[in-house]
Amino acid sequence: MTTTPTEQATRRQAATPQVEIHDGRRWTHVCALADLTPGRGVPLLVGGEQVAAFRDRTGRLYALDNRDPFSGAYVLARGLLGNRGPVPVVMSPMYKQAFDLRDGTCLDEDTAPDGNSSTLRTWPIRLRP
Repeated sequence: MTTTPTEQATRRQAATPQVEIHDGRRWTHVCALADLTPGRGVPLLVGGEQVAAFRDRTGRLYALDNRDPFSGAYVLARGLLGNRGPVPVVMSPMYKQAFDLRDGTCLDEDTAPDGNSSTLRTWPIRLRP
């Protein structure tokens, strides 16, 4: 029995772990795990909002707002992953503030230049086999 290219792609996708993000109402498939390179971020559109998804070198997944509250630019997916002590962080590529990947807290400044909180929204993210 032969299969169509669409059926073959569906089978490949089903065999590959998938990443999902919760937008507050439902889980949304965003990419395959293989699309997230360890140590790098990927910008995603979830429920009309830009999200930065990360896979650290240990395989842990994180998702937070892609908008840098200090520059206003949607660039956090381009940030550098690392640690500040035991805290996993992403460093903004603009002004180098460090954000805790677990809860979005800025470790350098409490407020952004516009007077708003510098804490980023985090998004529930999961791996679906």
